[in-house]
Amino acid sequence: MFRPNITAMQGYVPGEQPRGMEFVKLNTNENPFPCSPAVKAAIGRVCQTGLQRYPDPMATAFRERAAELFKHEVPGITPDWILCGNGSDDILTIVTRSFVAPGGLIRFPRPSYILYNTLAAIQGAESETVDFESDWTLGSAFTAANERLQLAFVPNPNSPTGTVIAPDQVAKLAAALPCPLIVDEAYADFATTNCLGLVVENERVIVTRTLSKSYSLAGLRFGFAVAQPQIIEQLIKVKDSYNCDSLSIAGATAAIDDQTYFAKTRDAIIAIRERMAGALRGLGFECIDSQANFVWCRHGKRESRDLYQQLKDAGVLVRYMNYAGWGEGLRISVGSDEQCDLLLAKLGPMV
Repeated sequence: MFRPNITAMQGYVPGEQPRGMEFVKLNTNENPFPCSPAVKAAIGRVCQTGLQRYPDPMATAFRERAAELFKHEVPGITPDWILCGNGSDDILTIVTRSFVAPGGLIRFPRPSYILYNTLAAIQGAESETVDFESDWTLGSAFTAANERLQLAFVPNPNSPTGTVIAPDQVAKLAAALPCPLIVDEAYADFATTNCLGLVVENERVIVTRTLSKSYSLAGLRFGFAVAQPQIIEQLIKVKDSYNCDSLSIAGATAAIDDQTYFAKTRDAIIAIRERMAGALRGLGFECIDSQANFVWCRHGKRESRDLYQQLKDAGVLVRYMNYAGWGEGLRISVGSDEQCDLLLAKLGPMV
């Protein structure tokens, strides 16, 4: 009964969300801090008003506040430059459905977010990966001509490595590609730079963001895209009618409105990230310098899979990842100071 590409595909497998046993969860890049108190207050007000009516289909309140927030990075931005979704994965799905026909081609780096491959498979399209260069940039192979190429993804910062391609280099990739370029900035709030300004320069650049990581709203599910209005206008046709509910719109709007709280927790995560990476190196791990809320590491003498299992048995969850033809390693989310101390205490005797 199913389309052949659905039965043949391997489906995306999210990070473990255990039930029952208590774990220190450092496997899915969740924020260790609670969301802004303003979020809870905003959601409470919606609940008091009632949920019997449909939500605003365009999440106008969020779009207006986001446009105000980003106007120094995107000159002339107005709410019609922004599209909201049920997490940034929803946005990635919308753009894939909008640009990619069955039999088309999607290109993205390796290693990177494995959902891109799933989106291509659902669409009945093919995936093409291009390995990062040794300095974590993308060479000419990423912009190579292919008449079937319809969409390219660049996660920036990248997962699982936490590395960043400079905006001027991303601009060159976009100019050389014959198709839209999605700059997936799920972790950009933890980085020293971002590509929001590129949407003004090139209508084929679409930047996607999420509130799951830096705003502590992984459980609420809210993301958005920034692109030129004529692009957003077409993407709106493809999204579900009410893809953001009333609670998420209210919570997300309150979250980005509280920039003082946001900056405080973001700065704390960056400080913990640097301390954790230094301590891991002291235990014999190779850690790539990260600009996200996680670190990617491998130990010089221990297999990553074995360390993952030993940590799990000890009540600490990290993400083991193995990219065929590239290699394996551990992606460890930045937790609280206490969580990171526990991780390091458990790892010490293992290595």
